[in-house]
Amino acid sequence: MDIIIQVTYLIATILFIVGIKKLNRTQEARQGNMISAFAMLLAVVATLVKSGLITPVEILACMLLGGAIGLVWARRVEMTQMPEMVAIFNGFGGIASLFVAFSDYWTRAVEQPSMSTDTITIVSILLSVLIGGVTFSGSLTAYGKLSGKISGNAIVFNGQHALNLLLFAIAVVCGVLVAIETGSIVAMVVMGVVSLVLGILVVIPIGGADMPVVISLLNSYSGMAACTTGFVLNNSVLIVTGALVGASGIILTQIMCKAMNRSLVSVLLGGFGAKSGSGGSGPSASDMVIKEVGVEEAAMIFDSASSVIIVPGYGMAVAQAQHVVREMMDLLEGKGVDVRFAIHPVAGRMPGHMNVLLAESNVPYDKLVEMDHINDDFSNTDVVLVVGANDVVNPAARTNPASPIYEMPILNVDKARTVIVSKRSMAAGYAGIENELFGYPNCLMLFGDAKSTLTKMVGELKEL
Repeated sequence: MDIIIQVTYLIATILFIVGIKKLNRTQEARQGNMISAFAMLLAVVATLVKSGLITPVEILACMLLGGAIGLVWARRVEMTQMPEMVAIFNGFGGIASLFVAFSDYWTRAVEQPSMSTDTITIVSILLSVLIGGVTFSGSLTAYGKLSGKISGNAIVFNGQHALNLLLFAIAVVCGVLVAIETGSIVAMVVMGVVSLVLGILVVIPIGGADMPVVISLLNSYSGMAACTTGFVLNNSVLIVTGALVGASGIILTQIMCKAMNRSLVSVLLGGFGAKSGSGGSGPSASDMVIKEVGVEEAAMIFDSASSVIIVPGYGMAVAQAQHVVREMMDLLEGKGVDVRFAIHPVAGRMPGHMNVLLAESNVPYDKLVEMDHINDDFSNTDVVLVVGANDVVNPAARTNPASPIYEMPILNVDKARTVIVSKRSMAAGYAGIENELFGYPNCLMLFGDAKSTLTKMVGELKEL
């Protein structure tokens, strides 16, 4: 039986690697997700059979119950709530690691104090508690920011880094006490509480506009917590899969940081995005000359264009306008217009948010072009349609040194011949700053709900 279990673990590990590899390509991402899910199913079932804690009937019952809960929850979650759901999932992984580590330590310290504990095991327990606690409370804080239950602005105060350092030092001292004297339940509890507080303090100074980086970082933390828990349980597949998730999360975090011209060190220290709430010294809405365009005029502009680039943002997700955007793309292509989508790495509230939305509306994958590959094409484009994006198209990132997004790589939409921005109002984006683009002479504002206004414009295009 043990050989069968180990072979199953090996198969699951291979499938995890294949699944994660496929997630790197948009065309194969859904298949990769299914392969990884099946690998997890194999690993969980093999572990339960190996432990002998529950019978096959109980295993099946738990699978059906958990699957039903997941199915109902997933079907109820709107696409706009996907970042919050991902944050919660990261939190679940963290708290599971914390509970498993604490349970194992309780067994060794209270129920079976004579059990021998080597250095690797005790260090793994301590890391599981620390990383798991930070991941759980940090993910809940990120969820609060994403859902609007907590201010999306950066929350900073004097001595914040010093407090973080002090709490980390307390956690280290508690860890040393636990390692020296197995049975230090109080020290372990204090360490767990400190890790939960640290998770909150590390995330609150991060502005809402920087949430994609936080989500990928917390995803990495959850993987590392799972990896250390694998050492606690002496479970090889948990070690490997946790390491895979942790490493891929760190790589994705680095990509996100590069896309926003941020430092990974500042993210790890919890100071990331601390300036997000400041507005800089750019022009205010009252200083800008805003030119508004109606649905009929906008339709005529698109009808006369030969090339169009659509820039999606979080506002498109909120309005659930991805389907009408796809319909508009089909209509324009039927008129011989070249239509593409420009995807900024941090558009939305989590990595790949816009790709998921557009894939849901069956936009061909080859139409989704990354920022680095399309930025030089804006100057040769007739019309750019910005749907709900804000900070990622703000020229202040290039022109205003006082702006908190200065030197952040953006989409060069302002270089196009005509820019039409679909937006509800002149409200600032998640970074809390005015968008200089709105006052540019080649920019036209199409005010109103994106789904409603674009639906009307599609109707006008059909009649032209």
